[in-house]
Amino acid sequence: MADVTEPSQDGTDLSEATHSSSRRDARAAITAANKTVSKASVKKARRPVFPARVVNKAAAKKSARSVVIVAMVGGLVATVALPAYAAFKPETEAVTVQQMAAEDAQSLVIASDATDESFSRESYSATTSEEIEKKKAEEAAAERARQLAASVSTAASSSAVSVDLSMVAPGSGEVRWPVSSFTYTDINLFRPPSRPNHNGFDMLAPAGTPIYAAASGTVRASQESLGGYGVAVVIDSVINGQSVSTLYGHMTYGSRVVAAGQTVTAGQVIGLVGSTGSSTANHLHFEVTINGSLVNPLPWLQANAG
Repeated sequence: MADVTEPSQDGTDLSEATHSSSRRDARAAITAANKTVSKASVKKARRPVFPARVVNKAAAKKSARSVVIVAMVGGLVATVALPAYAAFKPETEAVTVQQMAAEDAQSLVIASDATDESFSRESYSATTSEEIEKKKAEEAAAERARQLAASVSTAASSSAVSVDLSMVAPGSGEVRWPVSSFTYTDINLFRPPSRPNHNGFDMLAPAGTPIYAAASGTVRASQESLGGYGVAVVIDSVINGQSVSTLYGHMTYGSRVVAAGQTVTAGQVIGLVGSTGSSTANHLHFEVTINGSLVNPLPWLQANAG
C-alpha cells in the first residue's frame, strides 16, 4: 500500500520541508562542531609551553651540585691522607748535592794545582762603556806608574844618583822657581846678542842641585837624551787660561824622577842639575813657551813665581 503524502496547509510538500529542516540541522551541527574544535585549538595554542632547555638547565644544576659535592669529599680525603702518607714515608739514604745533580749537571774538571782565590769588589768586570773607559784609564795610569818606577830604579842603579823626593820648591804660588839658589851672567840670558839662538835662561848651580817643576801639569817628555838638551824634561801646564810649556835641560844622567804622562804639581822635584848634552858647565837650561811662542823666562818667573 503506497504512502500518501499530504500537502501542507500552505500548499508546500511536507516531505520536501522535512528534508530542508534536516539539512539545516546538519549544517548547524557541523558549524557547532567546528566552533568547538576552533575553541579547543585556541585554548591549546594559548597553553604555556615549557622548552626542553628549561628542564635541561635544572638537570644541569643538579649534576653540577653533585660534582661539587664529590670534589669536596675528594679534597677532604686528600687533605687527611697525604700528610699521613708523608709521615709514614720510609727514610731514604742521605745523598750529596753532587749525587743529586749527577745526571743533569755539567762536568767541571779542576787541575790538581789549582788554588783558592778570594775576589774583592775591585775584581768585578766592567759592563758599561763608562766603566770600560774608567778601567782603561786606571790601567794606563798603573802602567805609567810602573814604567816610572822602573825607569827611576834603572837610573838610580846605573848612575847611583840620590834624589830627595820630599824636597819642595820654596813658595806657595801657582808658579815656582825651578832652582831655589843659582847665579847667572848676561851670557846666560834669553837670546843675548852674543848667543842669538839661545832660547832659554841658564841658571848656574852645583851638580846635584834639585830641580823643581815650575808649574803643575803633565809631563810631555822625560828622556836621557833630548838632542842638545841632554837629559831633559818637558811639562805642559795651563796657567791663567794660557797653555804654558816649561823645559828643563842638561840634567844629571839618571836623575829624572818623572815619566811621560805623569801628573806633577808645582814645586815637585823632577831631577838634578847637571851638564849633559851641549853644555860646558853645570847649570839648568830653562825655557818657557806660552801658547806656542817662546818668551823670556827670567821676567816671566819674576812676575809669576812666589
